[in-house]
Amino acid sequence: MKWGDKYGPEYVNRLYNMVNRHLTLDFQMVCLTDDSTGIDPAIQCYPIPELNLPPGPERGWKKLTTFKHDLYDLKGTALFLDIDIVIVDNIDGFFTHKAEYEDSVVIIRDWKKPWRMIGNSSVYRFNVGMDTYPDLLDSFERNFETIRLQVRHEQAYLSNYLREHHHLEYWDKTWCVSFKYQCVAPIPFNLLRAPILPKGAKIVVFHGEINPPDAINGGGGKWYRHVKPSPWLKAYWQ
Repeated sequence: MKWGDKYGPEYVNRLYNMVNRHLTLDFQMVCLTDDSTGIDPAIQCYPIPELNLPPGPERGWKKLTTFKHDLYDLKGTALFLDIDIVIVDNIDGFFTHKAEYEDSVVIIRDWKKPWRMIGNSSVYRFNVGMDTYPDLLDSFERNFETIRLQVRHEQAYLSNYLREHHHLEYWDKTWCVSFKYQCVAPIPFNLLRAPILPKGAKIVVFHGEINPPDAINGGGGKWYRHVKPSPWLKAYWQ
């Protein structure tokens, strides 16, 4: 999914290239976007469905439209990937992993506060366009004024709704790693040690100030959050 001007089409194209290198199963890449200019023609592009919401901060709410029950006649098993992730190993398991329930959404378990049972929605698998979650999006739109006072972002609503009405499962904790929390050394060691790739990782997730180009070159925001260069990422992020 790509909207606005924070990320250019090269992010979508790199993601397609990474999937193509690290997935041995047949697949079709789909991008929901407000601007398909420059996106590889091998990727199917569709407009982002409209949400019936009042004006206000976006907070990733658009991601919930992936659960629209008639999403452009797309059907089957879908793996949602944020466009700023870096795939570093084979991802067949994200498709072949057998969930405990047919209506389960499999998601990353939050790294910082895992006891909250909130999923990080950078990587999640679900049934697309199959009426598996018939009221997920409608309930969000109907109750938005209350929901936005209760949660800060779409992944909190999604996790809470699924735990109450369906099933929420989590990926193997080694598969999706946080660059911020698991690759970068804790303060103040981040000033001395270069980030590492944890053993068993398949996808590196970027959240917060640092994105892949920043991570490769080093840098960051406040001085105490400075990140040393990670040249090893360059071989994957292309």
